[in-house]
Amino acid sequence: MSAYHSTSELWDDGVLDPAHTRDALGIALAVALDTPFDDRGHGVFRM
Repeated sequence: MSAYHSTSELWDDGVLDPAHTRDALGIALAVALDTPFDDRGHGVFRM
């Protein structure tokens, strides 16, 4: 299988062109830094 096949089946969010990686990473980090932080206690416990 190739990355294009899994993208065509909508198993992921798409293939990112390597030339646009820096822009996409910058947007993701900006969103993460602007998100308010809630202190909700212990977080999520998974077993």
